[in-house]
Amino acid sequence: MHSSADDTDFATALRAAADQIVAALETARPAARVALIDGRSGSGKSTLAADIVARSDDRIQLVALDDLYPGWDGLAAGVEEALRCVIAPQAAGIPGRWRRWDWARGSRAEEHVLDPRRPLLVEGAGLLTPATAALADVAVWLESPASSRKRRALARDGDPYRAHWEQWAAQEARHLAANRPQERATLVFSMP
Repeated sequence: MHSSADDTDFATALRAAADQIVAALETARPAARVALIDGRSGSGKSTLAADIVARSDDRIQLVALDDLYPGWDGLAAGVEEALRCVIAPQAAGIPGRWRRWDWARGSRAEEHVLDPRRPLLVEGAGLLTPATAALADVAVWLESPASSRKRRALARDGDPYRAHWEQWAAQEARHLAANRPQERATLVFSMP
């Protein structure tokens, strides 16, 4: 069982992280600004990213890897798709193009085009790799206890995710071992 104090502590930690990330983005080089937020499922990536975008009056473009992962076994493939179609084009100053993964149909759906003149924020588990971190102006890692993460993730996504929790966690563990995202991050935050 969790308390409202836990939720308050989490919200406070997310606000403090957003403050630091916004400040870091403001001092990043003016062209092709790329920010990446990685962390295990339920660590607060999506909530943090939404706060940052809202603070920018929607000037910052947001891509969530949940829209790119090709299914429950697709953590690494989603990151590769983000690198090829979103992050590398943005870093090169050209429009990125990506197609949303339709989880119900199990296939790619509509295409989205990004404006390379606007800052880009990408969030998702598995995101910080040697290749993606090399293109980021700001690279964030969120650390959070497993019990808190699982509670938040299952409260958010419910039964459809419950059946895949261990499968997804194993992919995250492989990412941690292979890519050491905490070491690639320019900012690391501990979330309750």
